[in-house]
Amino acid sequence: MTPSLSASVPAHDPAFQMLKQRIISRTGHAYYDDKDPALWERIRRRLSATGRQSCADYLRLLDHQDRDLGAAEWQALESEITIGETFFFRYAEQFNALRQTILPEIIRRNRDGRRIRIWSAGCATGAEPYSVAIVLRELLGAETENWSIRIIGTDINEAFLETARAGIYGNWSLRALSPEQRLRYFIKEPQGDRVLLKPEYRGMVLFQQHNLLSLLDHSSPLQFSDFDLILCRNVLIYFRMEDAIRVMSELGARLTLNGWLLAGTADPGPVLAGEMRYVPLPGTASYRRMAQALEIDSPLPAPPARPQTGTKTVGLAQRKVKAAKPKPSASRKPRPIPSPQALAVAPQSPVQHEITDHLEQIRTLAGRGDLAQARSLCREALAGDPVHPVIHYYDGVIAQAMAQDGEAEAAFRKALYLDRQFAMAHYQLGVLLVRKGNRAAGVRHLQNAIEIARKLGDDETIPEGGGLSAAELSAAAMLHLEPSSRNRSVTR
Repeated sequence: MTPSLSASVPAHDPAFQMLKQRIISRTGHAYYDDKDPALWERIRRRLSATGRQSCADYLRLLDHQDRDLGAAEWQALESEITIGETFFFRYAEQFNALRQTILPEIIRRNRDGRRIRIWSAGCATGAEPYSVAIVLRELLGAETENWSIRIIGTDINEAFLETARAGIYGNWSLRALSPEQRLRYFIKEPQGDRVLLKPEYRGMVLFQQHNLLSLLDHSSPLQFSDFDLILCRNVLIYFRMEDAIRVMSELGARLTLNGWLLAGTADPGPVLAGEMRYVPLPGTASYRRMAQALEIDSPLPAPPARPQTGTKTVGLAQRKVKAAKPKPSASRKPRPIPSPQALAVAPQSPVQHEITDHLEQIRTLAGRGDLAQARSLCREALAGDPVHPVIHYYDGVIAQAMAQDGEAEAAFRKALYLDRQFAMAHYQLGVLLVRKGNRAAGVRHLQNAIEIARKLGDDETIPEGGGLSAAELSAAAMLHLEPSSRNRSVTR
């Protein structure tokens, strides 16, 4: 019997299951492995648009003997199923690192040749590469026109790229910008509340459709190599872990010597014959393709006021120390860590002052790569407040970055003893346990992280998650679970 186009998922229809597996295989989006309702809703829209009555009929369209017709429909389907939430200067800590350290280093290194090459992989509607263009132009100033600058943004979703090429955005995409920055970078459209990115920034970026999985079988139609900087943050969390690891390594291979790769907090690190080295910078997971030991330049002067994302929840990534201003997990209310604004007006006890000072120092030291001293300060902070789950969490991530897995595990468990709803502590402990071979316990903690994330709105930021949304954390945790374990009940 032909399944109807009702909201009910045709889970037992072999054609639906075949279509699902082909979508995942083609796009890498293992995110849909256990999300049949979400996938079916998107497939239904294409069935309705094409007048097809069943998944089997739709498969015939995708495999149409007119290859152009089939390719066009695959493109339309990929546009439906990909996820493209983004906005200008998302991940403010990453852009602070770009402005202070990474782009100045690239400019210094390439000053003789005056050539820069940058790739934003999985750029969605273009906010990320355009944001990089803005920062780079501000750093170079009047010199910009004398440089050969190529910034390329790629995505599998052609509809997203059409929006990117137009450079027209609404207020939602500009929500991290101040009114002054909006006036500086954009031109208000005569009608409505949309704005057009100024041509000097649009002209710096080229957009092309590209599937990251094509890097694995060398079928990529684009010849990417010798990049000074590649950005691929929280794109691969929707992929199967083995594919994500391989893609990250392929990205690393496309860097020039001394080039930079920026990833997300939940993304795997690249592996490239020992050439890729992790670089601890405040608020970002950074790697460089280096032939020799790396020395980081001392921090540059503070940049002009940078856009704010509206959240202060920045964490430390697994095996990647991320300096940040901590924020307590939302479910429990330990002694608060005030914002700079609150510090200016609210009286604090000596202990609160001391804890805040420690965390600022931990942030600075971790950013310089002085992990031993940063961890020593964690211990000092815990002596002043031994029941602060956020400090225990930082202690664990720094210990893990120092390859002290046993101590990291103990610190994560202490954080969770104090706050059972600490999603990132569950995630980090789960990944650590799975990696150490204690899969059953690791899966329980990963499932806990997923359950906590799913209680939040998909776009809500996870405390201490380095900018990860609830949906992104859930997808990242899912990658570490075998399909057979994904639907088990959560136990604490």
